[in-house]
Amino acid sequence: MIVASLLIVLGFTCLIFGANWLVSGASSLAKKNNVPDLVIGLTIVAFGTSAPELIVNCVASFNGFSDIVFGNIIGSNNFNLFIILGIAGLIYPITVQSSTAWKEIPISLFVVLLLFVLVNDFLINQNPEISRIDGVILLVGFLCFIYYVFTQLKQEQSDVIAYEEKSNYKIWALIIIGIAGLIVGGKLVVDNSINIAIELGVSQKIIGLTIVAAGTSLPELVTSIVAATKKNSDIAIGNVIGSNIFNILLILSISSFVNPIAYNPNFNQDLLILIGGTAFLFIAMFTGKRKKLDRWEALILLSFYLIYTTYLVSKEI
Repeated sequence: MIVASLLIVLGFTCLIFGANWLVSGASSLAKKNNVPDLVIGLTIVAFGTSAPELIVNCVASFNGFSDIVFGNIIGSNNFNLFIILGIAGLIYPITVQSSTAWKEIPISLFVVLLLFVLVNDFLINQNPEISRIDGVILLVGFLCFIYYVFTQLKQEQSDVIAYEEKSNYKIWALIIIGIAGLIVGGKLVVDNSINIAIELGVSQKIIGLTIVAAGTSLPELVTSIVAATKKNSDIAIGNVIGSNIFNILLILSISSFVNPIAYNPNFNQDLLILIGGTAFLFIAMFTGKRKKLDRWEALILLSFYLIYTTYLVSKEI
């Protein structure tokens, strides 16, 4: 237990430094190429911070731990939405671009609804799962999303921001080392958290929704907090929305190619919470100060997640 705890601390250290280097490298890359921070947040940063989920899910899918797979994805997305945006919004109110309010957030909502439909196709399949065909559907959705992002990149390429000049070598070194730190740190935290949780006799579902989800979402947490402290709202929210879309469309699709993933209908409650939270974020863009996640709205997200997690854990005790 002591060794596992020390390895978790080491994992946190890797995550903190890795996230800082990744944000620094990604921001420099965006500005050097006149690319909006939002686009970098939705692609490079989002993919980099989703890497721990990808590793954990591929291993879990290969070993047939379907509750870990779904718990990790659904739990990570809820953690991203409620905890990360909640904390980042408390640090600095998150102002978003019009495209985020009208396009990226609704896309994220549509993706969650698509997942809900695919896993609840009881009329077609009596044993609900994410099959390889479902994986292809999700992957096609991912490719469409990437096409949209790069179409947006061309439209918004006119934004030029002054920045400290960095060589291409240094920029990519920061990004690659940062992503490596995130992957190593996330794996250390998750592996050792699972060992501790198993000793306490907790189910796979609750492990996936809480410890594994929180552990694999730590890169997004640290990245968005660093971005919020630097008042870089586009990276903060782009990272979260992009990661949530990546988690479902890309990571679940790849996991299903490894092995079809059996779905436990008990996850429907958690999916509905994710749908409701994403809808709340969209509505929040048009209340108070428009196109901004105000501190009181961030506090609602954070408080709800704490109540929700307490409820989940209490059911296991």
